[in-house]
Amino acid sequence: MTSRRGLLLRLSALTGAAGLSGCSSLLARRAESPTGNLDPNPRADELPIRQHAWNERLQSDAAGNDLLPHHFRLFMLDLDASPSDTTAETVELAMRTLEDAYEFNSAGLLHMLGWGTSYFDTYGSLDSSPIRSPQVLSRTDDPDLQAFDAMLVLASDVPSNLSAAESAMFDTRPRLADAEIQGRLGDVFSIADRRGGFVGEGLPAAHADAEGVPADIPEEAHMFSGFFAGRKGTQASEHRVTIDDGPYAGGTTIHLSRINEAFDNWWELAQSDQVKRLFSAEFSPGDIDRGDLPFADVVREHASSEGEVGHFEKVARARKDGEPIILRRDFNTIDGGQAGLHFLSLQERPRDFEEVRDAMNGWWLREEHEDLRDRQNNGLLEFIEVVSRSNFYVPPRDKRAFPTP
Repeated sequence: MTSRRGLLLRLSALTGAAGLSGCSSLLARRAESPTGNLDPNPRADELPIRQHAWNERLQSDAAGNDLLPHHFRLFMLDLDASPSDTTAETVELAMRTLEDAYEFNSAGLLHMLGWGTSYFDTYGSLDSSPIRSPQVLSRTDDPDLQAFDAMLVLASDVPSNLSAAESAMFDTRPRLADAEIQGRLGDVFSIADRRGGFVGEGLPAAHADAEGVPADIPEEAHMFSGFFAGRKGTQASEHRVTIDDGPYAGGTTIHLSRINEAFDNWWELAQSDQVKRLFSAEFSPGDIDRGDLPFADVVREHASSEGEVGHFEKVARARKDGEPIILRRDFNTIDGGQAGLHFLSLQERPRDFEEVRDAMNGWWLREEHEDLRDRQNNGLLEFIEVVSRSNFYVPPRDKRAFPTP
């Protein structure tokens, strides 16, 4: 996490070079021309205007579920240069380098550049931005509430594409695939933290030596829980998570949590008990494939009769017009040698994620049965711990360099 002292030092350097009022004025002028004097992106017609519009570029399974790329890297970024036409052009040209080098799909490279609470706070617009500082959302966790200037999200089925892109953006790699290096993010940002992970059959089992993962995790496991995540009936559409109007329209927000998982005891449960904890008592192991699972709104009845409730039946209550309100792009991690999850969710506003987490807490069910507690018999809460939280805004592609109101 960026320290308070480090933040003050960076603010001093940035404001000393340009002054807060000067930067704000510059950013206001740049609202008319987000990338200075650059020509329009020559690939604009073949790329979605929404940076977060990945779904049409993903593979899908036989049940019609979108399959995330197998490998992810996240870069938490601190600004080392004040906003200007020059730095905006550097950021835009760096992102265009990624687009020139690889197709925008799972086999090539998918990416998003988001801007964090520290960036908006530095330039006096956090209150009017689409994001806010992260909050503690459960009395069972004490997460590190983090603030960064920006975050680069990279994802691909090909791990070497991620390594090459990282080297091109933050080191001295002379070319990226067949593309010339037009700009490097490392000329504007420094890396405050680097995170990575994976999702897909065989990958959790390949990392069974991490703390919290049993040696006999099934080869077909998609996640460390052993079950497939991302059923289309549990995911919001990209349209729903897009900001509809106002100065930030066309973008979305990201909530990022690092969650530690301790699934050793999980694998001691019978499969029927795993299904109850993850889904609901209304399902048996034979019901669980990759198809849609229509949850009946009977979570209170299950709490009362079973003394336990499932994770998905709780969060299924946090819907609008019958539809989910967050789009998850979460993935397994063994960062630090500890099994866990980088829970990356897209939503129109941070409050949408908070409503889902409120439902997941299940506190409103504890009076139904003495065996149901804050963590015990309460979905997955017994097996996870939230370590950190941070929030970001992801602008449309044509406004991704230093977004302004």
